[in-house]
Amino acid sequence: MRVAIVGSGFAGSLLARILAVQGHGVALLERGTHPRFAIGESSTPLANLTLERLARRYGLGDCYDLAAHGRWIARFPELRRGLKRGFTFYRHHAGRPFANAGLRSERLLVAASPNDHVADNHWLRADVDHHFVRAAIQAGVEYRDRVEVTPDTLKALHVDFVVDASGPGGFLARQLAIPSRLNRMHTHAGLLFSHFDGVRLMPDVVPGLPAGPYPDDWAAVHHIIEEGWLYSLRFDDGVTSAGFLLRDRVPGAPEEMWRHLLRRYPTIGALFGDAKPLFPLSYKPRIQHRLARATGPGWAMLPHAFAFVDPLFSTGIAWSLRAIERLALSFENGSVPSERDLARYEAQLSGEADQIDWLVAGAYHAMARFDLFAAQAMIYFATVSFAEVNQRIHATETAAWSGFLGVGDSRLGGLPRASLRRLRHARTREDRREFVSWVTRSIAPRNVCGLANPATHGLYPVDLDMLVQRHAVLGMSRESLVSALPALRA
Repeated sequence: MRVAIVGSGFAGSLLARILAVQGHGVALLERGTHPRFAIGESSTPLANLTLERLARRYGLGDCYDLAAHGRWIARFPELRRGLKRGFTFYRHHAGRPFANAGLRSERLLVAASPNDHVADNHWLRADVDHHFVRAAIQAGVEYRDRVEVTPDTLKALHVDFVVDASGPGGFLARQLAIPSRLNRMHTHAGLLFSHFDGVRLMPDVVPGLPAGPYPDDWAAVHHIIEEGWLYSLRFDDGVTSAGFLLRDRVPGAPEEMWRHLLRRYPTIGALFGDAKPLFPLSYKPRIQHRLARATGPGWAMLPHAFAFVDPLFSTGIAWSLRAIERLALSFENGSVPSERDLARYEAQLSGEADQIDWLVAGAYHAMARFDLFAAQAMIYFATVSFAEVNQRIHATETAAWSGFLGVGDSRLGGLPRASLRRLRHARTREDRREFVSWVTRSIAPRNVCGLANPATHGLYPVDLDMLVQRHAVLGMSRESLVSALPALRA
């Protein structure tokens, strides 16, 4: 069978390689060339679990090594990456330095790994995407770059199926005139971004912060401001990927917008004031997009060709890898995915796009009050930590079709939509207290990590003792969970 994949980012290239390993003829078509700049760099434990499953199932040893920071450095030191130990959040107020109030600071750290060796990574996409293209070619994929794909291109290749991995407004969206469904999305933000050299570390700018479960900056760092938030992803070579997500455009050209925001938030200004952008700052007035369809007869889209919400909570790489795994399984019988498989795939992507949107839109509503935001974040962390532990203990291919971010979970699946509704009406101090209490109660049936605990002061390590105490949440005896701990430490 002949498959064409349009777009050679990591997702398109990895799927092309897997299909070639399965024995399909695959053409990977790219409008540009590699290496090239791309954003969307932050991986997560669920993303790495999927990489490991794909590695085992299809014999992709490099994917296994790229799924943990220590293994990556040992095998691929030339591929640039950044250590990601967890998720760090700070709340800044205009005109004032970040307030170091000790354990009462508006600061939240949630560890994703117990040590550097098994930690996640930020992907320097120019290096990683190029690696996946080269690996696809070595697996027998026919790679063509500098190609403007048209229906005639596909006809000449005699393809039986097309996968669109070309991102927003891509090939199939244009060719099939697929309607936009952007109007159903609740999240609205523009992006001002670049890569920088010389960004300072937070403890150097705000000394004396209480020790957290990992060094604050070796994480996906989120600086929450009145206009939205700033991500800061540090690579091991000292380069930092950073961008402001803004509800409304700040006046001026991108460079003026950047300088205005650094002046407005003194601590962010101290972090980035001497940093040099490695390429001109860019601004996209709205980064969200959503289409009416993700599949049809003879075609399917990968997630970011179908929909994109926001980089908050680092869902992008994990969602893309989950979709790759689903499509790969659907091709294993040697023919194109069945109508039933495509319908199932589309239904999953649609529900997951809604779920991410509700969760992120709720977080934007909550940003004005850090207690609300921290509570909203607990919904994300409860959902992904429960899924991660289950997937490590019960490593089966059924994980591919389990709903991403709690979709289909009887306990957690409805929380993002419900929390958005509640946050829209949380106006008083009592409303805020009730929201925090509601989140704590709602996540309890899946809370394997002791989240939403005021005694932690917003500092959450990876705590296996806590996990063992909560064995009943996983439906396991204490003894059976203790015997499964080696899988959790891997």
